[in-house]
Amino acid sequence: MESYPRNLMEFEQQFATEKACREYLFELRWPDGFQCPRCENRKAWKTSQDLYYCVKCGYKTSVIAGTIFQDTSKPLKMWFRAMWYITNQKHGVSALGLQQTLGFGSYRTAWSWLHKLRCAMVRPDRDRLSGIIEVDETYLGGPEPGKRGRGAEGKGLVVVAVQKDGKRIGRIRLQQVVDACAESLNKAVKKSVEPNSVVHTDGWRGYNGLSKLGYTHTVIRQESDIGKNLLPSVNRVVALLKRWLLGTHQGAVGASHLDYYLDEFTFRFNRRTSKSRGKLFYRLVKQSLEVPPVLINDIAGGRSKK
Repeated sequence: MESYPRNLMEFEQQFATEKACREYLFELRWPDGFQCPRCENRKAWKTSQDLYYCVKCGYKTSVIAGTIFQDTSKPLKMWFRAMWYITNQKHGVSALGLQQTLGFGSYRTAWSWLHKLRCAMVRPDRDRLSGIIEVDETYLGGPEPGKRGRGAEGKGLVVVAVQKDGKRIGRIRLQQVVDACAESLNKAVKKSVEPNSVVHTDGWRGYNGLSKLGYTHTVIRQESDIGKNLLPSVNRVVALLKRWLLGTHQGAVGASHLDYYLDEFTFRFNRRTSKSRGKLFYRLVKQSLEVPPVLINDIAGGRSKK
């Protein structure tokens, strides 16, 4: 059963102590009781250092080992406050805003926490889109000189996949790719869309191989210039994405770190109809236990394009 606070007062009461935060993480990570990550044995002794000693193999672990909280020097109460604050701001937060709200002495700390939590906003085993899907690309990044359209310089190329839900927009998937060639686009579609789905695109030749991959490929329009007459659902998502990047982050997002922001936008957009902000908090905490530790050195370099 999903358990989460419905408002700020409930949040403060439920997570008033470090012990309460650890117990909440335990219930989310091991809902059926402790399980040793090495041998899967379910019996362990708890030590005075909040470690669990497996009685079968002798392995010691903690509730935060192997998660984004691993090796943190900050209290879990502060992590919980950060996650509550982030998920309760409808349009997201900047690193400066998080720094000021939580009283971090370093902007770098707030920046790294935000990126770590953005990594947790994508479940490793999330479902692919299915049904009728619109797919197109857009370039994101600050204004730089150079040509426009496919092959634009100095910007990140993002494949946008939008699931149709009748006349409404369903779930979305966003992925940055190296270029608009068939290999890159086919790989992005395969990662985001279930086979046997109907995929609508423009007439760009990079999508010509989708039928061979098991998709029902429909060319909605023959024009393939980016930024002109985009598919309607994709066009709307792209407009919202660009407005979000410009409004919340002042457009100061480089291509090297763009993927982290795409993950956050996807997390928020796909849960935009949720009636409870507390449920978004619950999802973020739960998914933070499902992703491996994120090192600051890995974040600083950004993700490699695939």
